[in-house]
Amino acid sequence: MRTRRERIADHLAGGTFTPSELAAELDATPDAVVADLEHVARSLDPGDGELLVAPPTCRDCGFDGFDDPLNIPSRCPECKSEAVGEPDVTIR
Repeated sequence: MRTRRERIADHLAGGTFTPSELAAELDATPDAVVADLEHVARSLDPGDGELLVAPPTCRDCGFDGFDDPLNIPSRCPECKSEAVGEPDVTIR
């Protein structure tokens, strides 16, 4: 049986997902998936590709300069809006 981290890497090799989408597919919490993504990023061999992250973006003001691009922020530090999308993650 494959580990959750291996299954995450398999999913990401085939497309782009948010942590919540991966969590729903793998019956895990988004926070657990984020922790697993950090490990997957460190453990990828150079021939396997690299973990690419499109940072979260505020839907109200467009801010995308979050300190940790894998983080799932609850609100925008610029406009304080809670309309912040999750990061998109893939392996290429």
